[in-house]
Amino acid sequence: MNKIEKNQVIDNLVTLLQDNSHVYVTNTAELDAELTSDLRRACFKSNIDLLVVKNTLLVKAIEKVANEDFGDIPSVLKGYSSLMFSEVANAPAKLIKEFRAKQKVDRPVLKAAYVEESVYIGNETLEALVSLKSKDELIGDVISLLQSPAKTVISQLQSGGATLAGLMKTLSEKES
Repeated sequence: MNKIEKNQVIDNLVTLLQDNSHVYVTNTAELDAELTSDLRRACFKSNIDLLVVKNTLLVKAIEKVANEDFGDIPSVLKGYSSLMFSEVANAPAKLIKEFRAKQKVDRPVLKAAYVEESVYIGNETLEALVSLKSKDELIGDVISLLQSPAKTVISQLQSGGATLAGLMKTLSEKES
């Protein structure tokens, strides 16, 4: 790869890093061809882009990104590295966890993740990333919280109405 091609790859990586707010760096080494193919299929089904990168080019791209702080991510870029890009913050973490369980392997290993301006370093942060709620899940939680008081009021009014009807019936029967 000549210098012009390297600069094009770096520029493409810069664009990808700027356009995506959820970036996972993983190690997919030691996966055989069949497992790698399965991982790529799983990524495709989950709308996750998987890209194998050269560490030196990724470090240069990270240095060129102006408005983002990727923290210590360059320090973990050793060995094989693959990038996962997703619209949903926890989708790559869930995919990694499910893939490991289904295939009974310990790969891919999470090296680091950049999620909504937060940096997670190391494979031990995978569970924390899995438990992150997506935007849709958070909206659903807010809606259910907003609906809860209204549902309580309605159920109390309905039960109160039944109680009043019962009292009225009892009183009318007493009079006759």
